[in-house]
Amino acid sequence: MKAVITRINRTLFELETGILLFGAVCQVFAVFLEDRRGYSLGLWLGVLTAGAAAFHMWYTLDKGLDLGEKGAVSYLGRQNTLRYALIVLVLMAVAVTGAGNPLAAFLGVMGLKAAAYMQPFTKKISRLLYGEETLPDYPVEEESAHGQEVRR
Repeated sequence: MKAVITRINRTLFELETGILLFGAVCQVFAVFLEDRRGYSLGLWLGVLTAGAAAFHMWYTLDKGLDLGEKGAVSYLGRQNTLRYALIVLVLMAVAVTGAGNPLAAFLGVMGLKAAAYMQPFTKKISRLLYGEETLPDYPVEEESAHGQEVRR
């Protein structure tokens, strides 16, 4: 299991962990509600949507950084619009079908934002799996004293 987790991008892992922790904390409040089923279903649909959005964001940025400056701007803009349109569609589907509480679904989607703020905490969790924080061995491009790019 550890080998599978450590192959995932570390920042994405921390974000997904934060989304799940946020969902778990919000689930505790279902005890105090009358419509526990609707709240729980809406919440976890929102958490699932937030997790998919985080993965899509990571994939889009990873792919977009390989494109040129002009191509990356239009690609990232299109993908951002697509991501938010899908989030809106999920929230509308929950509201129209009545499958779950739409406000709870929105709360679950907001787990993406909460997870970004919880990253210092989730970074400690990822250190348990990844080890101490080290930079990956990617080739780094630098300029030499003569103005030429050097790869190390």
